[in-house]
Amino acid sequence: MANIRNKIYFVSDIHLGAPALSNNREREKAFVQWLDLIRNDAAKLFLMGDIFDFWFEYSKVVPRGFTRTLGKLAEMADSGIEIHFFTGNHDVWVFDYLPQEIGLTLHRDVFRTELFGKKFFLAHGDGLDPDDKGYLLLKKIFTCKPLQWLFARLHPNFALWVGTNWSKHSRISKGIEGAAFKGENKEGIYIFAKSIAEKEDIAYFVFGHRHLLLNKPIGEKSNFIILGDWINFFSYGVFDGNKFELKQYNYQGPRG
Repeated sequence: MANIRNKIYFVSDIHLGAPALSNNREREKAFVQWLDLIRNDAAKLFLMGDIFDFWFEYSKVVPRGFTRTLGKLAEMADSGIEIHFFTGNHDVWVFDYLPQEIGLTLHRDVFRTELFGKKFFLAHGDGLDPDDKGYLLLKKIFTCKPLQWLFARLHPNFALWVGTNWSKHSRISKGIEGAAFKGENKEGIYIFAKSIAEKEDIAYFVFGHRHLLLNKPIGEKSNFIILGDWINFFSYGVFDGNKFELKQYNYQGPRG
């Protein structure tokens, strides 16, 4: 009997290989188990950014590791599941390797789409807060093509060492358990989504980045969703055409 693929899944902020965490292998195995679980009814999978804690690919060299994840994603794509990958602030340097090898669709910017007749506004979420001047400048540097070309001239051993050491000083290393919604008038991504909802008929705004687990209405017609992460929540979103739910995978491994 053929599988009925009638659900759409969303997940973000896995941070595979994060040097600040000691349970990377266990978290990756859990993530792959979850991928294997959803493949039976998934029509589409949206990977909403920061799937990798650091990624940089050369024309002939890609980072070591993540073989379980990449193999499972390729298997899912080969079986007909449509996979979308959004670059986050940690994996902004994904180029053509994953689209070519896995067959996924790469998104570097916000993406508007219609799913089961409902309009979705999708993005990782970084760079959408206009008041975060420091990060907006940093994002311009990271996405500057001449600087990317110069970085690619470094030997991979040194370049990846630089990248992973930079990642060690991310907010993950400082702990993100205390992250909380700042309020409707202070949360930059919420303010951004609200401004879009005032002009467009969007049913669901779906983001990652903030490491919050949140499903909150914007007015009477829209919902603002942040997908959580696979550090504290092991969470994901699922849409069946009628409702959007945030769920958590039953992770039994070591924490931190």
